[in-house]
Amino acid sequence: MSSHFGHQFRISTFGESHGGGVGVIVDGCPPRIPLSVEEIQLELDRRRPGQSRLTTPRQEADRAEILSGVFEGQTLGTSIGILVRNSDARPQAYEDMKDTFRPSHADYTYEAKYGVRNWQGGGRASARETIGRVAAGAIARKVLATAGMGAITGWVSSVRDIHADVDPVAVDRAAVEAGPTRCPDPQAAEKMIEAIDAARRDGDSLGGVVTCVAHGVPPGLGEPVFDKLDADLAKAMLSLPACKGFEIGSGFAGTLLSGLAHNDAFYAEGDRVRTRTNRSGGVQGGISNGEALVLRAAFKPTATIRQAQETVNRDLESRQLEAQGRHDPCVLPRAVPMVEAMVALVICDHWLRQKSITD
Repeated sequence: MSSHFGHQFRISTFGESHGGGVGVIVDGCPPRIPLSVEEIQLELDRRRPGQSRLTTPRQEADRAEILSGVFEGQTLGTSIGILVRNSDARPQAYEDMKDTFRPSHADYTYEAKYGVRNWQGGGRASARETIGRVAAGAIARKVLATAGMGAITGWVSSVRDIHADVDPVAVDRAAVEAGPTRCPDPQAAEKMIEAIDAARRDGDSLGGVVTCVAHGVPPGLGEPVFDKLDADLAKAMLSLPACKGFEIGSGFAGTLLSGLAHNDAFYAEGDRVRTRTNRSGGVQGGISNGEALVLRAAFKPTATIRQAQETVNRDLESRQLEAQGRHDPCVLPRAVPMVEAMVALVICDHWLRQKSITD
């Protein structure tokens, strides 16, 4: 099983949803980067369950422990090990489902691949695996900040058919964190809360889109032909649990424009080359052009719902499943720090790869 991501800045995640804990090993982090466990915890607190009635009621503090690679507040340049112990695991809640395949989950596909699976909350397929990614993303952010790059800001831009009306480049974290939806448009956020609450009461779930903007990315990041910056961002997003779609810049909407209307015209600004528009989303030819990276990730409705669904068990017998357990009626609010983390990991990896050929 591949649990690794990245080249120069490389992470390996481990652990299962209802096991002893989850975590990450980070390799390739430069030495002498100021880093505290509190900075990692800040990001994990944004991802943790039990934040509001819009998320799973599972109560996990998700306290990070740095096991290696940091000494006296600085990275050593060696492998950084981070562990988060599970404290509110309830594997018995899944006992009735151990021989039954939950619709749209990884139960059947994991068993088809390995012949065995951890049926306690989905094991490695659980979104709890993303704790390691978010912790590693916090480290990547510090590396990028040391290099002088700007903020990476994600937010919930839509839930179902409710869309935020904001200027993507102007959104800041304070506006995102102002409410439980992580939508910076207050009017849209209220409608999202109503829709998610209604789905939760009905035992159902909703999906939507997270938009993310990375500021201050220098031109030149990206490795043609197969490791293009946008290709690696796409892989990063689609590796997240429940993510089913990726767009950068104009995305699919760009197909509605002509070439003349879609092209980003260049102009000179001091000693920089700029574009008057940013339909490319900050990437041209797979390489960053110095404009803001603008991407969107689409997340499906949470697969586990309380309503009865048709399925089969291991013996291919038909069953009706009304899932138990504690799950998000909408994954979007907690997906925001996950998306930001994966963007930080990709940019950090490509920045280090670029340094290796220019220094």
